[in-house]
Order: sequence, then C-alpha cells, then structure tokens
Amino acid sequence: MDLDYIIPTTIAFIAYNFAASSIYCFNDINDVESDRKHPTKKDRPIASGNISKKQAYILMIFLLLLSIEIILIYLSKNNYNVLTIILSYYALNILYTKILKNIPIIDVFIVAFGFVLRLFVGGACTHIWISHWIVLMTFLLALFLSFAKRRDDMVIFNSTGVVTGHNVNSYSFEFVNETISILASITMVCYIMYTVSEEVIARMNSSNLYITSIFVLAGIVRYLQITIVDKKSGSPTKVLLKDRFLHVCIGGWMITFFIILYT
Repeated sequence: MDLDYIIPTTIAFIAYNFAASSIYCFNDINDVESDRKHPTKKDRPIASGNISKKQAYILMIFLLLLSIEIILIYLSKNNYNVLTIILSYYALNILYTKILKNIPIIDVFIVAFGFVLRLFVGGACTHIWISHWIVLMTFLLALFLSFAKRRDDMVIFNSTGVVTGHNVNSYSFEFVNETISILASITMVCYIMYTVSEEVIARMNSSNLYITSIFVLAGIVRYLQITIVDKKSGSPTKVLLKDRFLHVCIGGWMITFFIILYT
C-alpha cells in the first residue's frame, strides 16, 4: 500500500491498456473476414459492421497517441524505459498480426512473451526488481493458456468445418494435448521450486510456502479438465470469472499466502 508504487503502477497500467486496445483494433481490422465466420467473434464491432475499418483505424491511432502522452506527462521517472517497453510490445504485435501469427508454435510464444513484457513495465515504473521466478511462471502459464486456446479453435474447426483461428491445420489434438500437459507439469514444478528456494524462504522468512502448491496444482488440473473434457478454453477470462472451482483455488492460494506471510 505504498503510494510511491501504486501511483506510477496505475498510470503505467492505464497507458498499457490504451496501447493494447490500439493493437486489438488493428488485429480486428486484419482478421475481420475470419472473425465473421467465428461463432462469437462475429459479434465484434468491426466484424458485425457496427464500426467501419476507417473508424477503427482512427480509434487505433488515437489510443496509441493517448498511451504515449500519458507516459510522457504523468510518469516523471523512468518514463522513457516504460515507453520503450510498451512501444516494443506494440511493434512486436504489429509484426505478430501481419506475419508471426501464421507461423506455428512461434505464434503462441509471442502471445506469452507479451505478458512477460507487462511485468517489465511494472518493474520499470516502480524500480522493483523482477525475479526470474515470476518471469518463468508468467511465461509458462501464458504459454499453457495460449495452447489451450488454440485447442478451442481446433474444436470449432472439427465441429463446424470453419477455420476460426490461425494455423489450425498445423496442430493436432494429440500434439496440443501433450503440449499443454507438458507445460502444466513444468509450470507446477517451477512453482514448487520457487516455494522451496533458499532465497525465497529467506526473503519471505518462512519455509511453509510449499503448502500453497496444493491450490496451484488443483487450479492447473481443473483448467486441463475444462480444456480437454469440457472443451471450453476459448476465453481464459470467461473461464476464470465463471468457474467456482477456480475461484476456490485462487481464494485458497491468496488466503494461505497471506497467513504464511503476515502471521
């Protein structure tokens, strides 16, 4: 609850949102034809015809300029570091939308790397050192969710014959199932290594962090069930908001971590 951290983080968060929204405008412009064939993406503003491409381009430019202005005006310290990272994210995603999303495996790695860049923005605007643990686990978890989302595109393709995602023909259910299982395992092992790391135990002043692993394991296994059995991994955000089991896992993890740290 340190305002010296909360204020710059909030400003960077808002600026990053505008930059990411600008990219989503560009992505929707680029994918308008395929979105119109998708069962849910067809209702997006451009795909549905509620907003023209010209209006979307104007909004895209406006949001990017607004993001840059917020950083330069309201982030008095390290604003150029934050701006460099966000513009790198922007350039990478332009390249992703036009080229890289068509290259199997590289496409999901780029998506996952985008979440790591968000971490570095937070570290840059607050002078907080970003540990290798959070970088590793964020990248692995984002990679896991990205492959699960690719699987959902394959499910739609197999049931309707409509290509709703890129590189659908470059993946198979066997390959994706094995990949997300491997990533789930690696993520879990990485988290356990974090909880028993000597440096982390010393910093947290507790050797009981490993107890929180049970909630992480349960959450990952539940998401695998949602992906493979329920076949509902198309929107990780919706899954997170609606699934009660995941709510219990996240709540239990937070409460347990709080008790370990502050009691």
